[in-house]
Amino acid sequence: MPERELSITRLIDAPVETVWRVWTQRTEEWFCPKPWTVEIQEQDLRPGGASRMIMRGPNGEENHLQGVFLEVVPNARIVSTDAFAPGWVPQGPFMMAITSFEEEDGKTRYTARARHWTDEACEQHRAMGFEQGWGIVAAQLAELAEAEARATV
Repeated sequence: MPERELSITRLIDAPVETVWRVWTQRTEEWFCPKPWTVEIQEQDLRPGGASRMIMRGPNGEENHLQGVFLEVVPNARIVSTDAFAPGWVPQGPFMMAITSFEEEDGKTRYTARARHWTDEACEQHRAMGFEQGWGIVAAQLAELAEAEARATV
């Protein structure tokens, strides 16, 4: 699987609970590289829960995404896939996302992985700018979480 996995990691200067809260409750603020936006239509954070969102680009582009959560461990891990639409309806899979939040000296080691079913899907995701895009998103998440952490001190 490592040959079909793309990943980014970032050390965020905020406690795990804060990063988790921002990830789960302020998703529309950080999920897409600006100037793109996302509209969360449904985010049922539990195993089997539905995920539906619309990503919108600055030129009117729309990308409708839907999937299901496979694993949700509060303050630790979220696993989701687009291999199924909500209600366990099979659809053409692109990836499985694995997001982890690990405590590291009072900070959070945030890691986001995208595992792909095929070499072609992995290369397509890489060519779409995975590293840059997901890196920007991690920076946006970090900025919000670090500001929230500073505000509670």
